[in-house]
Amino acid sequence: MNVTHRFGGALIGLAVAAAALTAGSTAAHAAPPVATPVDAAHAPAVLATAAHLVDATTGQVHFSKEADLRRPVASLTKMMTAYVVLQRAEPTDKVEVTTADVGYAARGGAAVAHLRAGDTLTVEDMLHALMLPSGADAAHALARTYGPGVEEFVAAMNATARQLGMNDTLYVNADGMPYGGGGHSTARDQVRLAQKVLENPTLEKVTSTQYHTVPATSERRSYSWRNTNRLLGTSGALGVKTGYTRAAGYTLAFAADRGGSRLVGVLLGETSSSRRFQTAEALLGWAGAAAAQR
Repeated sequence: MNVTHRFGGALIGLAVAAAALTAGSTAAHAAPPVATPVDAAHAPAVLATAAHLVDATTGQVHFSKEADLRRPVASLTKMMTAYVVLQRAEPTDKVEVTTADVGYAARGGAAVAHLRAGDTLTVEDMLHALMLPSGADAAHALARTYGPGVEEFVAAMNATARQLGMNDTLYVNADGMPYGGGGHSTARDQVRLAQKVLENPTLEKVTSTQYHTVPATSERRSYSWRNTNRLLGTSGALGVKTGYTRAAGYTLAFAADRGGSRLVGVLLGETSSSRRFQTAEALLGWAGAAAAQR
């Protein structure tokens, strides 16, 4: 269902129905507060399969479309990878890249940070390698180190999802590639995760970074990474993560400080890479204007 200015009434009905369906759920699965901004009739058109946008400052849901539909989320998975790593490590801790990390990332066309076996980087630099170029090699190295072991790390990802109330989420790896089915989540669950990611100062800094350079030392060669998120550099943008696989389509977790509020949203199942950024910016502008009227 596309939401445009002609279907503002349908948007309101969807929000009310979602609240009713979750009213009898357990506390961990209860829906967040739903309130519709005064200009809901003028919500931007959203062609992505699923979307959810909230005001993290007030808890208000500004937009919701198929928010509880389970779908693959591609590299949005790496938000959980980063979050779990910082439950177990300090940013200054060090990780050595192995041939297994490089070999894993080389298969299946995964995005990589071009890490080199034998190099040692800090956890903070590895998080930049994970989140900016979306490196599957960094994901494997971090999961292997802080599981310890990839399977143990993925189990921790799923346990953390339950703790955060992400009851419609299943992780099968640390990078979101379609190995083992690729796992699934929902727009609502991913918004909840993105909010938690941005509450961590280190992760907020990483996701907001457009370019990151690691100088060469005796422990490593030099690296330079560019963030795949085209929203960075726009007003108040904070990240959070891009993703793509054939099964998931183009995905985006996005956030910005607008209108005195922190707005956090997710788009899943978009068919156009550029349109996901255009849609996110339109939603942020619309919701930011509504937030400024409070």
